[in-house]
Amino acid sequence: MRIDVNSVEMHTLPVLPVRGVISLPNTEVRLEIGRPQSIEALEACEANGNYVVLVSQVDPNVETPQSDDLFQYGTIAKITMKIKLPNGHYKVKFNSIARIEVEEYTQLEPYFEAVVKTMPSVLMDSDQEEAMLRLLMEEVSEHGSLLFAHPADVTALIDGAETAEKISDIIAFYLRISEEDKMKYLQMTSVEERLTALLKEIEKEKHIAQLEMKINQEVKRSLDEHQKEFYLREKMKAIQKELGDDYSKESVSQEFREKVQSLQMPEAVKQKALEEIKRFEMLPANSSEAGVVRTYLEWLVAIPWNVQTEDNKDILFAEQTLNDQHFGLEKVKERILEYLAVKTMTGKNPSTILCLVGPPGVGKTSLARSIADALGRKFVKVSLGGVKDESEIRGHRRTYLGALPGRMIQAMKKAGTTNPVFLLDEIDKMASDHKGDPASAMLEVLDPEQNSHFSDHYLEEEYDLSQVLFVATANYLENIPAPLRDRMDIIHVDSYTEQEKAEIATRYLIPRQLEAHGLTTEQLTVADGVVMEMIQYYTREAGVRQLERLVGSICRKVARKLLTEKLETVHVNSEVLVSLLGKHKFTHGLVEQEDQIGVVTGLAYTQFGGDILPVEVTYYKGTGKMVLTGKLGDVMKESAQTAISYVRANAERFGIDPLMFKDHDIHIHVPEGATPKDGPSAGVTMTTALVSALAKKSVKREVGMTGEVTLRGRVLPIGGLKEKSISAHRAGLKVVIMPKDNEKDLDDIPQSVKEDITFIPVSTIDEVLQQALR
Repeated sequence: MRIDVNSVEMHTLPVLPVRGVISLPNTEVRLEIGRPQSIEALEACEANGNYVVLVSQVDPNVETPQSDDLFQYGTIAKITMKIKLPNGHYKVKFNSIARIEVEEYTQLEPYFEAVVKTMPSVLMDSDQEEAMLRLLMEEVSEHGSLLFAHPADVTALIDGAETAEKISDIIAFYLRISEEDKMKYLQMTSVEERLTALLKEIEKEKHIAQLEMKINQEVKRSLDEHQKEFYLREKMKAIQKELGDDYSKESVSQEFREKVQSLQMPEAVKQKALEEIKRFEMLPANSSEAGVVRTYLEWLVAIPWNVQTEDNKDILFAEQTLNDQHFGLEKVKERILEYLAVKTMTGKNPSTILCLVGPPGVGKTSLARSIADALGRKFVKVSLGGVKDESEIRGHRRTYLGALPGRMIQAMKKAGTTNPVFLLDEIDKMASDHKGDPASAMLEVLDPEQNSHFSDHYLEEEYDLSQVLFVATANYLENIPAPLRDRMDIIHVDSYTEQEKAEIATRYLIPRQLEAHGLTTEQLTVADGVVMEMIQYYTREAGVRQLERLVGSICRKVARKLLTEKLETVHVNSEVLVSLLGKHKFTHGLVEQEDQIGVVTGLAYTQFGGDILPVEVTYYKGTGKMVLTGKLGDVMKESAQTAISYVRANAERFGIDPLMFKDHDIHIHVPEGATPKDGPSAGVTMTTALVSALAKKSVKREVGMTGEVTLRGRVLPIGGLKEKSISAHRAGLKVVIMPKDNEKDLDDIPQSVKEDITFIPVSTIDEVLQQALR
């Protein structure tokens, strides 16, 4: 392939979007290419002589640009060097050849490809060109240090250029002007217009440089005045000292020295502190460095180095504490007690860190607080949600303005002991960016092999975290980085059943809110069934936070009633509840009134617990398309595709005409289209609905089902059987079809649910159809 820069040509080439750089002809550009779209474009260049179009993004912050995010003008460049880096990115050197204008994009995926038109330069009169070029070169020679970051390199490039066109492009590329001005320059085809624009920009840059010099002189004058003031203050202090006035700096350093000697610090830390005290004494009192050293010494003496609390080793007391403060969660409490028993037997922390995983509001944080109460230890909490800077964990180096220790050391200061129970809240919400990966820094905090020598950038000395009992909490296990998760003992805290929520409200929430609002049990009484009504029709959550807010709202309204209506007591029944909280906010799904064709009741597991999930299927004359509606996620769409593939492959066995799939469109809909839904457990539900609709067989209305289906018709296990079963019971279902591999989970289901529902374990879809269809 050959590019003629002196004539208008049309070329179809791959397009490489670049950020923060405006490429100009006759210049070299070195870029690191890492985006998948850009790597695809690089590989496509090999077929056309390594030519590519470089076009800059309008907004460099856009990670995945579209054609509208790119400028219309760019350059054709030839790849002269390409090196693959260890991280999979490429280091590439481009030699820009010609200006181009993008006519149209012919391809957007997997990389951009466009038809571009070259823009040859319009030359000027040779004498005029020579005059303008001399003027430009004089300016560059005289003011190069003001105009360029590396003037010697630019001068060398200009010396190697032969024409005014090339010289002007080199100067424009390296000149300290805005990207917007460079883009305007790129669009100019006239050499005269380019030279004129460069002379104007140089004049502007000279003016700005003169202003900077003036400002620098004013700053220097101000500093001289500050030095004079400093000298006079030091002289005044010497006079005060001769007169016998108290000199506060000496008393401060003496106080630090006494504290360091009295604290049981490690020897290396003590020597470091004494050195810093000597340095503090030598510095002028009003200097900024003296303030930095003083803050550092204050941290050193405030952190606990050898202060511990005695552990309560009574496991029965720990069990009683957990039972008193939490209802239900039997398996969780049992696992915590086992952990504490091992700790008591070995006399040291177990090698893994407890991590409580579950939806919001189920009591993860309060469980960690109960562990501290059971052991008789101090409790500290650090919320890691949104932490994306490594220095928030390890601290800032003292050279930075406003430096502080990391969150770990700050929390240890707050605890006042070296062995608190330390809650790492929302550890799954940590993120990483260009400032570092805080999850990697957490490895040193949590790993028992490393945390006895934890290094904080601010302290510059090792700190022992090995006595700390760390407890982490998370909402989503998958969001915790794998190396961090490997050091954790995962305990799943499931959502509460409605019966458990009612017990929690009666035992804990109502008494706590009554006390908080100054009410007694005589002033506010609650009828039987009201708490359950609040749970079912005013909340939809896994935990009990919203339920407690509702109880608090009732208490506030009742308190007002008692004062304004001069009442002695208020009895809350269903009617009073509606008057206080308004009409029901939520309605739970209920079983169908009669058998339906093409409608199957599935069971879903949401962040609020369980619910029923009807799946509807219909078909109509068409071209064999499948339509999916109901705001389904990718996994659920794949389940639908698997279901229809299985039904098509076994159509004759189910009594379905195979031609129906060619002459009809099939529509699968999951109601409540505004609610996002995802997961594979609707596979058997969709398969049953398809067979029911296409074979015109009705589905038993009292049957609910859950399970993932494969192309061979096998039924695979799912999660959340407990919550799904409770929702089935609430909806009035009598039979639940579930995967055979989930039989082990039946032990977790409340006895009241198992008494009313028949659970049928199945291994294949044929067993499901046999149980579900009339």
